[in-house]
Amino acid sequence: MKIDIITLFPNMFTGFLNESIIGRAIKENKVEINTINLRDFTKEKHGHVDDTPFGGGAGMILMCQPVFDCINSIRTSDSMVIMMTPQGCQFKQSIAKELTLKNHLILLCGHYEGFDERIRSIVDLELSIGDYVLTGGEIPAMAITDSIVRLLDGVIEDDSHEYDSYSNWMLEHPQYTKPRNYNGLEVPEVLCNGNHKEIEKYKLKESLRRTYLRRPDLLENHKLSDEEKLILDGIIKEEKC
Repeated sequence: MKIDIITLFPNMFTGFLNESIIGRAIKENKVEINTINLRDFTKEKHGHVDDTPFGGGAGMILMCQPVFDCINSIRTSDSMVIMMTPQGCQFKQSIAKELTLKNHLILLCGHYEGFDERIRSIVDLELSIGDYVLTGGEIPAMAITDSIVRLLDGVIEDDSHEYDSYSNWMLEHPQYTKPRNYNGLEVPEVLCNGNHKEIEKYKLKESLRRTYLRRPDLLENHKLSDEEKLILDGIIKEEKC
Protein backbone atom coordinates (compact mmCIF):
# COMPACT_ATOMS: atom_id res chain seq x y z
CA MET A 1 0.00 0.00 0.00
CA LYS A 2 1.05 3.57 -0.70
CA ILE A 3 -0.19 6.54 1.33
CA ASP A 4 0.47 10.12 0.25
CA ILE A 5 -0.35 12.84 2.79
CA ILE A 6 -0.85 16.36 1.44
CA THR A 7 -0.09 18.91 4.13
CA LEU A 8 1.18 22.41 4.78
CA PHE A 9 3.26 21.11 7.70
CA PRO A 10 5.20 17.98 6.67
CA ASN A 11 7.56 18.30 9.64
CA MET A 12 4.67 17.37 11.94
CA PHE A 13 4.95 13.81 10.61
CA THR A 14 8.68 13.29 11.29
CA GLY A 15 8.32 11.43 14.57
CA PHE A 16 5.14 9.68 13.53
CA LEU A 17 6.76 8.13 10.45
CA ASN A 18 10.01 7.13 12.13
CA GLU A 19 8.95 5.62 15.43
CA SER A 20 7.30 2.45 16.70
CA ILE A 21 5.14 0.19 14.52
CA ILE A 22 4.67 2.71 11.70
CA GLY A 23 8.40 3.32 11.37
CA ARG A 24 9.09 -0.42 11.34
CA ALA A 25 6.38 -1.07 8.75
CA ILE A 26 7.96 1.50 6.45
CA LYS A 27 11.47 0.06 6.91
CA GLU A 28 10.18 -3.45 6.18
CA ASN A 29 8.42 -2.21 3.01
CA LYS A 30 4.98 -3.15 4.31
CA VAL A 31 3.79 0.33 3.37
CA GLU A 32 5.11 3.43 1.62
CA ILE A 33 4.13 6.75 3.21
CA ASN A 34 5.04 10.13 1.74
CA THR A 35 4.32 13.68 2.90
CA ILE A 36 3.78 16.25 0.17
CA ASN A 37 4.04 19.98 0.86
CA LEU A 38 1.04 21.73 -0.67
CA ARG A 39 2.99 24.98 -0.95
CA ASP A 40 5.21 23.37 -3.60
CA PHE A 41 2.26 23.48 -5.99
CA THR A 42 1.01 27.05 -5.62
CA LYS A 43 1.37 29.52 -8.47
CA GLU A 44 0.91 32.49 -6.21
CA LYS A 45 3.82 34.92 -6.21
CA HIS A 46 4.36 34.82 -2.46
CA GLY A 47 3.63 31.12 -1.98
CA HIS A 48 0.08 31.59 -0.73
CA VAL A 49 -2.27 28.63 -0.81
CA ASP A 50 -5.27 30.40 0.72
CA ASP A 51 -7.39 33.51 0.28
CA THR A 52 -10.35 35.34 1.81
CA PRO A 53 -13.83 33.84 1.29
CA PHE A 54 -16.32 35.24 -1.20
CA GLY A 55 -19.27 36.77 0.63
CA GLY A 56 -17.14 37.71 3.60
CA GLY A 57 -16.49 35.87 6.81
CA ALA A 58 -13.64 35.11 9.17
CA GLY A 59 -10.55 33.13 8.29
CA MET A 60 -8.85 32.05 5.10
CA ILE A 61 -9.88 29.34 2.63
CA LEU A 62 -7.57 26.88 0.85
CA MET A 63 -7.61 27.65 -2.87
CA CYS A 64 -8.44 25.24 -5.68
CA GLN A 65 -5.33 25.62 -7.82
CA PRO A 66 -2.62 24.20 -5.52
CA VAL A 67 -4.87 21.38 -4.29
CA PHE A 68 -6.06 20.39 -7.78
CA ASP A 69 -2.53 20.48 -9.20
CA CYS A 70 -1.08 18.52 -6.28
CA ILE A 71 -3.69 15.77 -6.41
CA ASN A 72 -3.60 15.52 -10.20
CA SER A 73 0.20 15.10 -10.10
CA ILE A 74 0.02 11.95 -7.95
CA ARG A 75 -3.42 10.49 -8.63
CA THR A 76 -3.73 7.27 -10.65
CA SER A 77 -6.58 4.92 -11.51
CA ASP A 78 -5.82 3.07 -8.22
CA SER A 79 -5.96 6.16 -6.02
CA MET A 80 -8.56 7.11 -3.44
CA VAL A 81 -8.57 10.74 -2.31
CA ILE A 82 -9.72 11.31 1.27
CA MET A 83 -10.36 14.75 2.75
CA MET A 84 -9.77 15.32 6.47
CA THR A 85 -12.74 17.42 7.62
CA PRO A 86 -15.03 17.64 10.68
CA GLN A 87 -17.92 17.53 8.19
CA GLY A 88 -16.97 14.03 7.01
CA CYS A 89 -18.44 10.72 8.08
CA GLN A 90 -17.06 9.43 11.36
CA PHE A 91 -14.03 7.19 10.98
CA LYS A 92 -14.55 3.68 12.38
CA GLN A 93 -12.70 0.39 12.54
CA SER A 94 -14.87 -0.98 9.74
CA ILE A 95 -13.75 1.86 7.47
CA ALA A 96 -10.11 1.20 8.39
CA LYS A 97 -10.54 -2.42 7.29
CA GLU A 98 -12.13 -1.37 4.00
CA LEU A 99 -9.30 1.06 3.28
CA THR A 100 -6.65 -1.65 3.72
CA LEU A 101 -7.93 -3.08 0.43
CA LYS A 102 -6.92 0.05 -1.49
CA ASN A 103 -3.59 0.30 -3.29
CA HIS A 104 -3.10 4.06 -3.01
CA LEU A 105 -4.58 6.50 -0.50
CA ILE A 106 -4.19 10.27 -0.78
CA LEU A 107 -5.00 12.04 2.51
CA LEU A 108 -5.73 15.73 2.14
CA CYS A 109 -5.12 17.79 5.28
CA GLY A 110 -6.99 21.04 5.59
CA HIS A 111 -5.96 24.09 7.55
CA TYR A 112 -7.20 27.59 8.28
CA GLU A 113 -10.99 28.01 7.89
CA GLY A 114 -11.54 25.21 5.39
CA PHE A 115 -11.53 24.23 1.72
CA ASP A 116 -12.88 25.94 -1.37
CA GLU A 117 -16.06 23.92 -1.93
CA ARG A 118 -14.99 23.03 -5.49
CA ILE A 119 -12.16 20.89 -4.12
CA ARG A 120 -14.78 18.36 -3.05
CA SER A 121 -15.37 17.57 -6.73
CA ILE A 122 -12.08 15.63 -6.83
CA VAL A 123 -12.44 13.94 -3.42
CA ASP A 124 -13.70 10.35 -3.06
CA LEU A 125 -14.36 10.30 0.69
CA GLU A 126 -14.56 12.78 3.57
CA LEU A 127 -13.58 11.57 7.04
CA SER A 128 -13.81 12.98 10.55
CA ILE A 129 -12.26 11.47 13.69
CA GLY A 130 -14.83 13.04 16.01
CA ASP A 131 -17.32 15.78 16.66
CA TYR A 132 -14.78 18.49 17.38
CA VAL A 133 -12.60 20.87 15.39
CA LEU A 134 -8.79 20.85 15.26
CA THR A 135 -6.42 23.45 13.84
CA GLY A 136 -5.69 21.21 10.86
CA GLY A 137 -6.03 17.78 9.32
CA GLU A 138 -2.59 16.50 10.28
CA ILE A 139 -3.59 14.78 13.53
CA PRO A 140 -6.60 13.08 11.89
CA ALA A 141 -4.35 11.97 9.03
CA MET A 142 -1.94 10.40 11.53
CA ALA A 143 -4.75 8.67 13.41
CA ILE A 144 -6.29 7.25 10.23
CA THR A 145 -2.92 6.19 8.82
CA ASP A 146 -2.00 4.44 12.09
CA SER A 147 -5.34 2.64 12.23
CA ILE A 148 -4.98 1.37 8.65
CA VAL A 149 -1.31 0.42 8.67
CA ARG A 150 -1.54 -1.76 11.79
CA LEU A 151 -4.12 -3.90 9.95
CA LEU A 152 -1.89 -4.57 6.94
CA ASP A 153 -0.51 -8.08 6.55
CA GLY A 154 2.69 -8.63 8.51
CA VAL A 155 2.69 -5.32 10.36
CA ILE A 156 1.53 -6.89 13.63
CA GLU A 157 0.40 -10.41 14.43
CA ASP A 158 -3.20 -11.14 13.42
CA ASP A 159 -4.02 -12.21 16.99
CA SER A 160 -3.00 -8.77 18.21
CA HIS A 161 -5.90 -7.03 16.49
CA GLU A 162 -8.41 -9.87 16.22
CA TYR A 163 -9.96 -8.92 19.58
CA ASP A 164 -9.43 -5.17 19.35
CA SER A 165 -12.28 -2.98 20.50
CA TYR A 166 -14.69 -2.49 17.56
CA SER A 167 -13.08 -5.31 15.52
CA ASN A 168 -16.01 -7.61 16.31
CA TRP A 169 -18.41 -4.73 17.24
CA MET A 170 -17.79 -5.10 21.01
CA LEU A 171 -15.30 -3.35 23.24
CA GLU A 172 -12.28 -5.42 24.16
CA HIS A 173 -12.31 -7.50 27.34
CA PRO A 174 -10.00 -6.61 30.31
CA GLN A 175 -6.41 -7.86 30.01
CA TYR A 176 -3.69 -8.55 32.59
CA THR A 177 -0.01 -9.45 32.76
CA LYS A 178 2.47 -10.50 35.48
CA PRO A 179 2.51 -10.42 38.46
CA ARG A 180 -0.72 -12.23 39.38
CA ASN A 181 -0.95 -10.17 42.55
CA TYR A 182 0.05 -6.52 42.58
CA ASN A 183 -0.49 -4.70 45.88
CA GLY A 184 -3.47 -6.93 46.60
CA LEU A 185 -4.99 -6.53 43.14
CA GLU A 186 -5.52 -10.04 41.75
CA VAL A 187 -5.72 -11.35 38.20
CA PRO A 188 -9.03 -13.26 37.71
CA GLU A 189 -8.44 -16.94 38.44
CA VAL A 190 -10.10 -18.06 35.21
CA LEU A 191 -7.29 -16.50 33.17
CA CYS A 192 -4.66 -18.52 35.02
CA ASN A 193 -6.19 -22.00 35.13
CA GLY A 194 -5.37 -23.05 31.56
CA ASN A 195 -8.96 -23.97 30.67
CA HIS A 196 -9.24 -22.35 27.25
CA LYS A 197 -12.98 -22.93 26.94
CA GLU A 198 -13.60 -21.11 30.22
CA ILE A 199 -11.19 -18.37 29.21
CA GLU A 200 -13.08 -17.72 25.96
CA LYS A 201 -16.37 -17.60 27.88
CA TYR A 202 -14.83 -15.09 30.30
CA LYS A 203 -13.56 -12.89 27.44
CA LEU A 204 -16.95 -12.86 25.74
CA LYS A 205 -18.79 -12.07 28.95
CA GLU A 206 -16.45 -9.27 29.97
CA SER A 207 -16.49 -7.79 26.45
CA LEU A 208 -20.28 -7.72 26.63
CA ARG A 209 -20.15 -6.25 30.14
CA ARG A 210 -17.77 -3.47 29.13
CA THR A 211 -19.82 -2.69 26.04
CA TYR A 212 -23.05 -2.63 28.05
CA LEU A 213 -21.57 -0.27 30.64
CA ARG A 214 -19.56 2.02 28.38
CA ARG A 215 -21.07 1.90 24.89
CA PRO A 216 -24.65 0.63 25.09
CA ASP A 217 -25.29 2.19 21.66
CA LEU A 218 -23.19 -0.60 20.14
CA LEU A 219 -25.59 -3.17 21.56
CA GLU A 220 -28.55 -1.38 20.00
CA ASN A 221 -26.96 -1.61 16.56
CA HIS A 222 -26.07 -5.32 16.75
CA LYS A 223 -28.29 -8.39 16.53
CA LEU A 224 -27.24 -10.54 19.47
CA SER A 225 -26.94 -14.30 19.19
CA ASP A 226 -28.92 -16.47 21.61
CA GLU A 227 -25.74 -17.08 23.60
CA GLU A 228 -24.93 -13.36 23.75
CA LYS A 229 -28.50 -12.54 24.87
CA LEU A 230 -28.29 -15.09 27.68
CA ILE A 231 -24.93 -13.77 28.87
CA LEU A 232 -26.07 -10.15 28.63
CA ASP A 233 -29.21 -10.87 30.68
CA GLY A 234 -26.97 -12.27 33.41
CA ILE A 235 -24.69 -9.23 33.25
CA ILE A 236 -27.64 -6.82 33.57
CA LYS A 237 -28.87 -8.68 36.66
CA GLU A 238 -25.36 -8.61 38.19
CA GLU A 239 -24.93 -4.89 37.56
CA LYS A 240 -28.32 -4.05 39.09
CA CYS A 241 -27.52 -5.90 42.32
